[in-house]
Amino acid sequence: MDVAAKSYYEEKLVCFELAGEVFGVPISMVQEIIRMQEITEIPRAPEFVEGVINLRGKIIPVIDLRKRFGLGMGEQTKNTRIVVIKVGEITVGMVVDAVSEVIKLNDEDIEPPSPIVASLDAEYIKGVGKIESKLIILLDTEKILSHQEKAGLQLATSDAPAGLIEG
Repeated sequence: MDVAAKSYYEEKLVCFELAGEVFGVPISMVQEIIRMQEITEIPRAPEFVEGVINLRGKIIPVIDLRKRFGLGMGEQTKNTRIVVIKVGEITVGMVVDAVSEVIKLNDEDIEPPSPIVASLDAEYIKGVGKIESKLIILLDTEKILSHQEKAGLQLATSDAPAGLIEG
């Protein structure tokens, strides 16, 4: 096959660590990566919702991916980060153990989720990327939150004036 005629898709991914696994999300969805900061709790929020932060005057809900995926409690370290992404109409911060790198991944290096990936519900996974000896779990960011959860977080954060939440 002529290499020039070969069509493939290349995507840049932000890779992060969570419970010893490497995950990736498209760099186009990542607004920024920030150090861990104080998070203000939201009453009656789901367990995986840590609360909200004030990011330059904008109230952002923050979710703990370990809790969301049932991976157990993690220890907050100097490497813990909040990855701020756009999920549909809502901007969300995801607490991760560490952000490791930005990589390019070709579609030929991506396989559909395998039933063997037991550490995480397959509903959150788009596929598994392979680079050399590394496996990268590709998250389906649109499915991290249900429509109802997105609506609830949007309502909770839109009702809170930015000045009331310390950043």
